[in-house]
Amino acid sequence: MASHSQFSLSLIFPFLLLLLLLSMPTQGKPVSFSNIREATLSDLQLAFRRNQLTSRQLVEFYIREIHRFNPILKGVLELNPDALAQADRADRERCRAGRPLPKLHGIPILVKDNISTKDKMNTTAGSYALLGSVVPRDAGVVSKLRKAGAIILGKATLSEWSYFRGNNLPSGWSARGGQGKNPYTMGDPCGSSSGSAISVAANLVAVSLGTETDGSILCPSDSNSVVGIKPTVGLTSRDGVVPISQRQDTVGPICRTVSDAAYVLEAIAGVDVRDKATIKASKYVPKGGYTQFLRKDGLRGKRIGIVRYYYKFNGTSLQKTYEQHLKTLRQQGAVLIDNLEIDNVEIIKDAGYEFTALHAEFKIALNSYLKALVNSPVKTLADVIHYNNKRADLEKTDKYSQDVMLAAQKTNGIGKKERAALLVLAWLSKNGIEKVMKVNKLDAVVTSGFDFATVLAIGGYPGITVPAGYNEGEPVGICFSGLRGSEPRLIEIAYSFEQATKLRRPPPLHKLRP
Repeated sequence: MASHSQFSLSLIFPFLLLLLLLSMPTQGKPVSFSNIREATLSDLQLAFRRNQLTSRQLVEFYIREIHRFNPILKGVLELNPDALAQADRADRERCRAGRPLPKLHGIPILVKDNISTKDKMNTTAGSYALLGSVVPRDAGVVSKLRKAGAIILGKATLSEWSYFRGNNLPSGWSARGGQGKNPYTMGDPCGSSSGSAISVAANLVAVSLGTETDGSILCPSDSNSVVGIKPTVGLTSRDGVVPISQRQDTVGPICRTVSDAAYVLEAIAGVDVRDKATIKASKYVPKGGYTQFLRKDGLRGKRIGIVRYYYKFNGTSLQKTYEQHLKTLRQQGAVLIDNLEIDNVEIIKDAGYEFTALHAEFKIALNSYLKALVNSPVKTLADVIHYNNKRADLEKTDKYSQDVMLAAQKTNGIGKKERAALLVLAWLSKNGIEKVMKVNKLDAVVTSGFDFATVLAIGGYPGITVPAGYNEGEPVGICFSGLRGSEPRLIEIAYSFEQATKLRRPPPLHKLRP
């Protein structure tokens, strides 16, 4: 199987060629190393069309950046040994094409290491227990990416088993990937889609995919100053994704801009016959896609609710930051309905009922996933637990617990206790965010950071987080959330806010000593 150590290139000649090409005079804004590092999909496609850049050169650029910075940041777990071949194919297709190509055509993308790829790479959820396992096919979302012409550059690191192994695991850590680091602070990157956010934030790739069960897209996006979309559950396929819960799992984009996230969502959303939830949720996919909602005036007339429970910054600079953002929303034409309350919010935050359901769902879903593998060192959750125990005893390198897995292993299907918990979760959603939004006729709720994630998780609702500034160098985000299928309105709102503020700035990688 491929690994960082097995993937080596001679980069001198390709990058001399790239420097030459990028220094040639062209019409319009030239593409250079500096703006490649923050380039949007539109920027890259324009460079392709103007023959300023090829997909091969772009892949080589990202590989170079990964070799420079990944030993410190640990955002990339594994590179695709066929990435350059895919880039060459994209370049040939572009030369032959007599029509516009999809926005993702020829664009490298990283996918979280719990998303299956039927190629020379592993799919392990960050665990050595799955190293060498053989998946039956590409995940549904990967198939859609390939159809759109994207280049699968590699696998992003994550919190092992999507942070569903043990409660004492550091966020962003996995046995295979080590400890991921926030490129702004060198600290907690937040999980579980940590590597996807780290890599995009640090310009190791333009766009990536993450997954979320509860906060795993919104939290790392918030913490690493990038845009994350947590889609309505079922809007994107979970087939081929190492699961936690079919009721809460979702796959979504992590990018540097709302527009790029909308393009990626547009590519991966829709029906996959291997995930029945996508058939029901396909009614939410708008005709014409999501990018039609990238409107600078998207805040005008939108009714947005403020739940003050999620703004606990009294007397701090963050309070001033978010109050300024609320002022911006008003200035851009939004109608803010303030001081709203969600019933039983403390019960939701406690997550006791949620985890009662998740433990049982995880055991069922993971055993089903492992059974479907063509080949695997482990066949059941019990096997994974045994493997972790054996590895800890023999190598003395894995000091982290697996109490979450042990709790899941003790369950025996969806019994009386789990059914009761599921009823409570449905009631909390119906009488919580659904009631608040319908009574107040809201288009969205705005909250700080990612603290609203559990509210969204238990009901399968979507959310978008956008960079909202920096608090003593640490990124902070703002989150716009809604009811199922409200992605078009959320994209309008998030894009309008982003364009009015443009607060993201790249991390200070020049301070690193790779």
